[in-house]
Amino acid sequence: MISVVVPVYNEEENVIALHTAMQEAMNATGEEWEVVYVNDGSRDQSLSLLLQYQAHDRHVVVVNLSRNWGHQGAITAGLSIAKGDAVVTMDGDLQDHPSVIPRMLEAWRGGAQIVLAERRTRQDKGIKAWLYPVFYKVLGKIADYPIPMNSGIFGLIDRKVADQINALPEKNRYIPGLKTFVGFHSETIFYDRLARNAGIPKYTWRKLIRYAFDAIYSFSYKPLRLALVSGGALLSITLAIAVALMIGGLSGVLKGSGWIGYAAGLTGLLFVSGLQLTCLGFMGEYIGRIYDEVRHRPLFVIDDVYRVPAHSVLQIDDFRPVADRVNAVVSVGEPAAETPSGLPVPSAA
Repeated sequence: MISVVVPVYNEEENVIALHTAMQEAMNATGEEWEVVYVNDGSRDQSLSLLLQYQAHDRHVVVVNLSRNWGHQGAITAGLSIAKGDAVVTMDGDLQDHPSVIPRMLEAWRGGAQIVLAERRTRQDKGIKAWLYPVFYKVLGKIADYPIPMNSGIFGLIDRKVADQINALPEKNRYIPGLKTFVGFHSETIFYDRLARNAGIPKYTWRKLIRYAFDAIYSFSYKPLRLALVSGGALLSITLAIAVALMIGGLSGVLKGSGWIGYAAGLTGLLFVSGLQLTCLGFMGEYIGRIYDEVRHRPLFVIDDVYRVPAHSVLQIDDFRPVADRVNAVVSVGEPAAETPSGLPVPSAA
């Protein structure tokens, strides 16, 4: 079976188009499949729409988180629920289109345990179109492990890889980097990333910056090494200036130029203060992440998991949602909600 994990946060404009495209792509593969939609605390009608699909389509699993836990937490929650022999991860805005999935499956059947989807082109505009390539280049230079360039969460991992990622305890996650960290045989396919289908991006600038920092600090010690090198360089420069001032004072070259000494002293003081604060900032980022890890707080909390019971006869009229709680499976007795007019009902094929 093939699992597809899709985090969903306020995507009511995209749910119908997303599932229609998902069904077309996955039915064409000839494989048994499931799609795990993870509702990450949506405030719109996303959960309601997903549950109506789940009530009429045996392939749909809906994971409802207790609140908004963030992009990486939602994906991790989906990975913990997915049962497939291979797991595809993707976003729910149709920038990464399900029609690419058959190509991933072809590479997987050929022996690849990790299939990376690298963006050949992308539709970002403005400053983001410039910053994304810069970020990936910087990350590629400073990472202590090989990080795939221009590749996000869209991709496929084998069951063995998924189990290894699920076993990793870290809380500040950069999943594209974790794919390569665990090793295994990987292949890359290339695709053209589309513009967002509808709605507005849910990644704010603050979230993007945090995401970039998680990527850098999770896979590189170089910011700390930069602080060490900067301190050593500053010490060398300071000693050189001190020697030059001593020689100048003894030789009389700097006689009557007291203001030069004051200016040099003030400039040096400000420079050293700025360097110290920068180094403290580097250390603070690492210490903050250590604090997150030692608290052992969960990366996500699942409220309910809705799926078709395994023992059910697969007839659409008989489907009932099932709530899989953390340590128990509870059947919901009420019949499935009726599909509102205008919402296409996917087939059970």
